[in-house]
Amino acid sequence: MDGTNALGDFLRARRGLVRPEEAGITPVGLRRVKGLRREEVALLAGISSDYYLRLEQGRDRNPSAQVLASIARVLRLDDDATAHLLALARTGAAGRARARSTARRPRLEHMPPSIRQLIDSWPVHPAWVQNRFFDVLGANALGAALSPNNTRGVNLLRAAFLDPAERVRRRDWEAVTREGVATLRAQAGPGAEDPRLNALVGELSLRSERFRQLWGRHDVRPQKGHLTRLTHPLVGDLDLRADKMTVGGTDGFVLVVLHAEPGSRDEELLRLLGSLAVSGSDDRQPGRDRPVTGES
Repeated sequence: MDGTNALGDFLRARRGLVRPEEAGITPVGLRRVKGLRREEVALLAGISSDYYLRLEQGRDRNPSAQVLASIARVLRLDDDATAHLLALARTGAAGRARARSTARRPRLEHMPPSIRQLIDSWPVHPAWVQNRFFDVLGANALGAALSPNNTRGVNLLRAAFLDPAERVRRRDWEAVTREGVATLRAQAGPGAEDPRLNALVGELSLRSERFRQLWGRHDVRPQKGHLTRLTHPLVGDLDLRADKMTVGGTDGFVLVVLHAEPGSRDEELLRLLGSLAVSGSDDRQPGRDRPVTGES
């Protein structure tokens, strides 16, 4: 995903985000590096500068949990980022070699029929299923009415960064893109070599300066619910809660469900949008759940 030294890439990116003042260091003179220097991280973590250099360069891939905990403290990593750091260290060279040697055969991804039946029964809850790379595998009528990008085969992360209409639709676009990139890293996992991931990251890095900057931060954030703020061309502004649940028995599929505060204006607007979707949706035709092709 980031070459053969994922642990070193992560350490370099994260120390670049820590201001010296945050680490209790008073800057003196001209600093040529962004964030902390290697020797400063080593000193604060209680390890030798040479050892820390070997970690960043990928020459030592077996640091102890105690050393990693000290580095995580210096780099001000939260629990999710610390868990990611530990996973990167565990993966190591052997793990990456196994990932690369694994045969990747084309497979078909489709929404489980029971989930389709479930979300179709929800008249005021927009819902869709996406895989771990944000490809939509299917949506109910209200989900599709909420955004044309909630459609089978569309990649929601690509849409967020490259579709101008999606940026207008998202009043919380800054937060959505920031969290989306961090979630992609978390779901991809350490040492990931999936060609779909590489293709998506490569495309967005070339076409979006914001994606390139966010990806370079190495932020990690698992799938979590959040408040999403939308502007719909037919019903106006909507503030909806988005909850995300893993679909059992699948390769990391996530069921995304949006809902409004009961009795609120947002709920009334969702009901209005739902009535419009029922009368105008063309997503209820044969073949609507045609599988999305992936890799395994």
